[in-house]
Amino acid sequence: MATIATTRPTLHKVTGSIGAEVEGVTLSGDLPQETIDWISDALVENKVLFFRDQDIRREDHIAFGRRFGELEVHPFAKHISAFNTGDDDPEIIVIESRKDGGARGTDMWHSDVTWRLEPSLGSILRCLVGPEAGGDTMWANMETAYDLLDDETKQRIEGLEAEHDWENFRNGLRNAGVPEEKIAAMSEDFPLARHPVVRTHPVSGRKAIYVNSIFTTRIVGMDKAESDALLDKLFRQTAIPEVQVRLRWKPGTVAFWDNRSTQHYAVGDYGAQHRLMERVTVCGDRPH
Repeated sequence: MATIATTRPTLHKVTGSIGAEVEGVTLSGDLPQETIDWISDALVENKVLFFRDQDIRREDHIAFGRRFGELEVHPFAKHISAFNTGDDDPEIIVIESRKDGGARGTDMWHSDVTWRLEPSLGSILRCLVGPEAGGDTMWANMETAYDLLDDETKQRIEGLEAEHDWENFRNGLRNAGVPEEKIAAMSEDFPLARHPVVRTHPVSGRKAIYVNSIFTTRIVGMDKAESDALLDKLFRQTAIPEVQVRLRWKPGTVAFWDNRSTQHYAVGDYGAQHRLMERVTVCGDRPH
């Protein structure tokens, strides 16, 4: 029988800008709506929440994610060996690097699935196997990153749109042997997405930089040189230490991040050590 959490949750901020550890919440429990609402508010405020020592199963992970919205089934992950869906649980994405080596692909700053017309609200990632050393994940607060821009740049990017593409997944599909005609059909199902360069959070109303180095290809209406230069400046805002938080994973650690206001980077410094993570992703809305 599921354990019901009765302890009032508490929050401990990790940095002054982003990240908080949550205590008093058991994710395998039948959480009351009051606690779910508390977590939702804490997520918007702190951008990423960390839950330690969570002894949960896949069904608990999925059930917790569904409390925040419909869960995404990633259309490409099942074809890519180091980033695939669970056999019987299509909502689960397994992210694994084995001892014999494995693809990274996430060691760049990015927001998840921005190539979708309606990118995700957020993701919930849990650690099953962590390297003895290394394999941390970093997050950047893109609202603070926007605030730290100079006024001239803020005025310049206001109202601009950028294109987002899933070219890296197309390459992964080709490497996995998926036929070109099937990739072409997928491209029709998932055309280029256009999103504002500056996104307004649907809950807080705060502005955030909403371009990333994996999926954003160009700013609409600019020539390539001008677009590349401006995108590079915006991408570099993730490198400011004051907007970052870094998590050291242990088995049983769970992170829940707001994909609308953050970017993240999986640090690929653990060589051939085994790292095994599972993720569910909560569907979101169209950026404005």
